[in-house]
Amino acid sequence: METNVLYYGDNLDILRRYIPAESVDLVYLDPPFNSNRTYSAIFADESGRKSDAQIHAFEDSWHWGPTPEAHLDYLKNSTLHQGAVPVGVSQLLAALEFGIGKTPMLAYLVEMAVRLIELHRVLKPTGSLYLHCDPTASHYLKIVLDAVFGPECFRNEIVWKRTSGYSDSNRAGRVHDVLLFYGRSEDTVWNKVCQPYDEDYVERYYRYKDPDGRRWASGDVAAAGPGPARMFRGAMREPPPGSHWRFTQEKIDQFVAEGHIYFTPNGFPRSKRYLDDMEGMPLQDIWADKGVQPVVSWSKEGLGFPTQKPVALLERIIAASSNPGDIVLDPFCGCGTALVAAQKLARRWIGIDITYLAVGVMRRRLQDSFPELTPIRVEGQPTDVEGARLLAIQVPEGRYQFQWWALDEIGALPASGDHKKGADTGIDGRITFTSADGGLLQALVSVKSGKPKADDVRVLKAVCEREGAAIGILVTLDEPTKPMQHEATIAGTYHSDVSAKDYPRIQILSVADLLERGKRPQLPPLVSAPLQRGAKVTAPVDQGTLFGETG
Repeated sequence: METNVLYYGDNLDILRRYIPAESVDLVYLDPPFNSNRTYSAIFADESGRKSDAQIHAFEDSWHWGPTPEAHLDYLKNSTLHQGAVPVGVSQLLAALEFGIGKTPMLAYLVEMAVRLIELHRVLKPTGSLYLHCDPTASHYLKIVLDAVFGPECFRNEIVWKRTSGYSDSNRAGRVHDVLLFYGRSEDTVWNKVCQPYDEDYVERYYRYKDPDGRRWASGDVAAAGPGPARMFRGAMREPPPGSHWRFTQEKIDQFVAEGHIYFTPNGFPRSKRYLDDMEGMPLQDIWADKGVQPVVSWSKEGLGFPTQKPVALLERIIAASSNPGDIVLDPFCGCGTALVAAQKLARRWIGIDITYLAVGVMRRRLQDSFPELTPIRVEGQPTDVEGARLLAIQVPEGRYQFQWWALDEIGALPASGDHKKGADTGIDGRITFTSADGGLLQALVSVKSGKPKADDVRVLKAVCEREGAAIGILVTLDEPTKPMQHEATIAGTYHSDVSAKDYPRIQILSVADLLERGKRPQLPPLVSAPLQRGAKVTAPVDQGTLFGETG
């Protein structure tokens, strides 16, 4: 099975087609939460600031319709699933159908159940699954997971504090997400990982400081049970009645010399446990510490992608439930945080997403963070003209998936706007470059999946004039006609003082140009990156204490 690869498409189909049984060590999934919110992906502008360009990424809602209907029939009907669905899952979904009806919540649970069955199939016996959700549906998802894995495979319900505060008019503020952690068997991998001590704990127990500022806590040198006297500061000292000294004489001499034993005013020995020598608190099921702070608008790792999780959160999960060289699978990748964390910790990875917008963000983020990975293969992206045509006409919202693919292929920033609302402005994307005086210029991009015509070129010229753009780029699924080429030729050229060269003011690139002839837009130098860049990762972190800053 190939790893370090991205898949574009429906994860249910990809799991069934590409991922063998018992081949994956760790699954992390962060699916839409059924919270009825609409999210937009925010991109960086040419100066690195947050841009107004917001692209509709997904609607976090599920609706009853033919697909969940068919999947519910499959889950309930042993003739259809031929034993692939546990009896408990079939009975549970039938009961939920009776209890809550064919509602959006049932649609969500059906779509999750059919995928969780496949994720259970691909996990190794030593593997684990973490399902990231919120209280909207976590109670339902837990019983679905119990039915798929078996209640005995439940490990933890982990609470992650995702924001510092939230104001609700009629209830307590909702500030946490839930991670439902299941093991595939009793042999599930579990490594020791520590989280930082709470500040209150540190203030209470590590309240002493050396002159150099090192914090320490006072500890017993004696323990229950009789034992012999030991030498302390040149004198033999008996342990307290019914106790013994914890350490051998050799260790006592060493600790005294190193300053790890001190003496109270009445001369009684006590140990000094330095805070910076401690690993931290063994991992608990509430994660509200500084090591896993949520991504906010000013975070260095922020990409402006909806629901982005911090790398440190995924590092903690991956370090605890996998080992170097293991395979991590994220079937709802979004902007690829789980994949970045997996690569950083020397794991192999597989990422899946159903929108090419997310796949493009993931690919660029991984390449920015790990230049050695370039190029990253994307299974499911067009490799020829007919593949591009199928993308445009056969997948859900194919016109927009084709558009996002084409823009990513030429390194363009998607233009502002929710494709489900408003009029077409004639601008699908932008490429920004710098003029000789340091100003910002742009090339506007129009993508056409239909039959191209000369009027498309004339419209693009008019849009460029209206917007004051230096260059216009028309990407077409089919080959351009001669009248189109004529319109592009008579548009003239743009002269760049930076390169001292002329560039066609209107450029036409077909899919065949991109995929078969290797052509790309002719642009002046100093073209700005279309997405906020991920930070380059150059060194792994210590897996034992994953509560410091991440790269």
